[in-house]
Amino acid sequence: MCIRDSIGVAMGNGAAATKAVAQLVLLDGQFSRLPTVLAEGRRVIGNIERVASLFVAKNAYAFMLILLVSIAGLAYPFSPRNFTLISAVTIGIPAFVLALGPNRQRYRPGFLPRVLRFAVPAGIISSLTIFATYLLAEFEDLSRSESQTAATIAALVVALWILAVLSRPYTAWKLILLGAMAGIAAGAMVIPFFSDFFDLTVSLKMLPQALALGAAGAVGVELVARYAARWAATHQG
Repeated sequence: MCIRDSIGVAMGNGAAATKAVAQLVLLDGQFSRLPTVLAEGRRVIGNIERVASLFVAKNAYAFMLILLVSIAGLAYPFSPRNFTLISAVTIGIPAFVLALGPNRQRYRPGFLPRVLRFAVPAGIISSLTIFATYLLAEFEDLSRSESQTAATIAALVVALWILAVLSRPYTAWKLILLGAMAGIAAGAMVIPFFSDFFDLTVSLKMLPQALALGAAGAVGVELVARYAARWAATHQG
């Protein structure tokens, strides 16, 4: 049977014509398999949307940041090791976990508009936050490593909040993931071995400003997320 916004399901031992027009064929002929199939489909579709939003936001802020520092005539605000830390705790590890985690959210049309409506503005806010922090650090006449570390701190705060938004609704394993990523980021700042490895030099003079600007960027991301949610509820509800 097939109705609007639904799929046609045929039994594996059914007529060839029925199986030809069905979107799904139960090879063993057991309807009890359908909940598992539905759960797997929801997991794949929902998790792809989350992971896509993470990567689009990252690409948006990287692109905007390149434009901003080029116009200002500044060096790029991250060293390769700084960027490795940012990418690992805000995209690489979380994307792997989120892609494999359970997701019971029902399918909703409009995948691309939802991703772009949140990820692109969130990426722009991230780039502005990072650039403002880096510019302020440069005015403070800090060392190159200290300026890069200040920008890294602001980037981590905003990017972790993007991850927090995309992890909603929260469950125990998502909260553990968020706590672990924040813990790794904090540990990289305060544990000497990891600070040296990731090329980080925390300036106490710049730390409050970097955290404050990162928090302001996180607030901007939250406002974008709420606007995107309202838009989706209005136009796709």
